[in-house]
Amino acid sequence: MGGKVAAAYQATRGSVLDVDRAFYDGLTERAGSRRRVASHRVPIRDGLAWEVKAGQVFRIAIVDGAQVGDFNMWHRHDPRERMWASRTRQLQRAHVSTYDRLWSTLPFLRPMATIIDDTLAGYGEDAEGGRVHDLLGTRCDPYVNRLLTGEDFDFHCHSNLVRAVAPWGLTEFDVHDVLNVFQCTGLNDDDQYFMKACPARPGDYLELFAEIDLLCALSCCPGGDLSVDLWGPDARDPLSTCHPLAVEVFEVESERLAQWQPPESPAYAGAHGRRDPDVDWADLKDKS
Repeated sequence: MGGKVAAAYQATRGSVLDVDRAFYDGLTERAGSRRRVASHRVPIRDGLAWEVKAGQVFRIAIVDGAQVGDFNMWHRHDPRERMWASRTRQLQRAHVSTYDRLWSTLPFLRPMATIIDDTLAGYGEDAEGGRVHDLLGTRCDPYVNRLLTGEDFDFHCHSNLVRAVAPWGLTEFDVHDVLNVFQCTGLNDDDQYFMKACPARPGDYLELFAEIDLLCALSCCPGGDLSVDLWGPDARDPLSTCHPLAVEVFEVESERLAQWQPPESPAYAGAHGRRDPDVDWADLKDKS
């Protein structure tokens, strides 16, 4: 067997991948440097959208029992910029935790939020290869349910997110691949995606720092804690495993952000290899 293969994308000193851990540690609850400005609850089998200003912190928390949440995120002022799950997998990892960043789509390509605290950071990899907070899979949706069962069912994370963002003028086409918060997943020996029962318990949370103005949306997964099969011969309604999720937003003391600046997009000045046509415009004008 060969040794460990190095990651394709590596941080160089001073690059945007080289996270200032001391700065983000100073924004956590333990540092005592913020105050709560908003508090929300996401009901079972439903979704919620909320705004977070650049420089604020938001927390997604377990309150009554284990529960998985499907998370989406957009630039508040330009929803064409949204979270890019696949690039985040490449730049960070397939299961994210403290100090990992969630990146936006092209041509923006910048950190939208940075994870600053995670009570499940010590979960690591379990005996079956499961890890938490995954970017491997995506949201459940009524289309794949129809594909697998031949039946229509309205309670899916995709549908929850569609309803949640409608008041902000967004549609089904804006809902995108998710961060599965608190979800335990991996790849089996056949390289197939698997899901396990959520290991989170009341009091567990994932906390993120908003690098830019955000519109966030969260679905309280109708699959609950995923301890019940959603498809296959043992599938049944997992309603009894469903619990609400909590969302809190915190304002950070201004002096803590004195040296911080919202990230900028890469200053690519090229034209993707395209060239303007070699045309003598004066000659064309004379012929018109």
